[in-house]
Amino acid sequence: MSCCSKREVVTCSNAPAAIGPYSVAITTGCLVFVSGQLGIDPESGSIVEGGIQAQTRTALTNLKSVLESAGSGLEQVIKTTVFLTDMAQFAEMNAVYAEFFTSDFPARSAIQVAALPKGGIVEIEAIAVLPHQHEDHCDCQ
Repeated sequence: MSCCSKREVVTCSNAPAAIGPYSVAITTGCLVFVSGQLGIDPESGSIVEGGIQAQTRTALTNLKSVLESAGSGLEQVIKTTVFLTDMAQFAEMNAVYAEFFTSDFPARSAIQVAALPKGGIVEIEAIAVLPHQHEDHCDCQ
């Protein structure tokens, strides 16, 4: 099996566990696909208090932890999708987002949704490059 068709489940002890029948992330080939991260405190399992900025900061911290567990990082993100329950909070979310992504910004979509799990008000998913230490062995380049 080539590295491009291999699929691996990512686990992360520094981010909340999946709250349903899905993985926090999947790697395949040179990419990592991270499931939506809510503003959930990994220790308590509860949505953090403090509104959109606190939840965005926590969601992005969780996203960063999952990426690092996969062997990637925020600087490797190529696409994010941000789900908001209120698009009027976009500017406040965006201010925190800009603290985490400071240059060479990933592509992004922002979508207003009717509701999010656990009563969250923001959820962020990502696709990132997975820099392999074995790229020279990959036949899909």
